[in-house]
Amino acid sequence: MKLLATCRDAGDVAVVDFTGQITLGEGSAALRKMTKELLAGGKRKILFNLSEVDYIDSGGLGELVAAYTAAQNAGGELKLTNLTTRVRGIIQITRLFTVFDVHPDERSALSKFRGTA
Repeated sequence: MKLLATCRDAGDVAVVDFTGQITLGEGSAALRKMTKELLAGGKRKILFNLSEVDYIDSGGLGELVAAYTAAQNAGGELKLTNLTTRVRGIIQITRLFTVFDVHPDERSALSKFRGTA
């Protein structure tokens, strides 16, 4: 399934709702493109909502890490919310919970951005 990304604003936070699979190739390219566009547009607080992501592979994980790094390098923050059971399991197995700031829901994630949203 193709990865679809829609962006909306929640105060000064860009919330990106992803639907589909984050996989090597088209899925990871869509994530990379969205991240680049947000950072180029001056967005420094980014929240990825993964509630509709049913699968992620190693290429997708790499792209999430690259997005996190790009946000950090631009002086911003990237957080994850609403992980599905499958995605949560993969992030736990790979120990990426030590990298990402993961929240159970959008409200708690928004409250954790510097200066709050």
